[in-house]
Amino acid sequence: MSSLQRREKSGIPASPFSRLDRMFDEWMRTLPMNRTPGMAWETRGEDVIGVDEYRDGDTQVIRAELAGIDPDEDVELTVTDGMLRIDAERRVEKDTEDKGYTRHELRYGRFTRSLPIPDGVSADDVTATYKDGILEVRVPVPEPPAPPAPTKIAISKG
Repeated sequence: MSSLQRREKSGIPASPFSRLDRMFDEWMRTLPMNRTPGMAWETRGEDVIGVDEYRDGDTQVIRAELAGIDPDEDVELTVTDGMLRIDAERRVEKDTEDKGYTRHELRYGRFTRSLPIPDGVSADDVTATYKDGILEVRVPVPEPPAPPAPTKIAISKG
């Protein structure tokens, strides 16, 4: 009997809790507080991309807010180990120093979000579109496998 074991990028076998750990770390980044000394994560809550996630028939739809970002140059979308990862960067305009801002609240820098996707989804099946500052990712949800038929076991007398 063989067994399959997931591995992290480093080649080290993945813990069954690694997916849960990543989701917990991401949830912690969304909290409106500064990093607590000694915590592993380094970013604040505003560095996480806001998303809406819902089911449309047999498709999982993820809509991410990425206003002011060029999807061709500033967005990377990857699927690894049952997780969809969105990495984006909003760059500061070069001429902002000469404008004499009264208020400067737009966020710039790197933003990220990792979301679980259904088991059995291939990266080739995932599609994405970008319109009006919203990245929409569509993930087809595979049919669950049919339960195996019961196997009758012979009983020997003995």
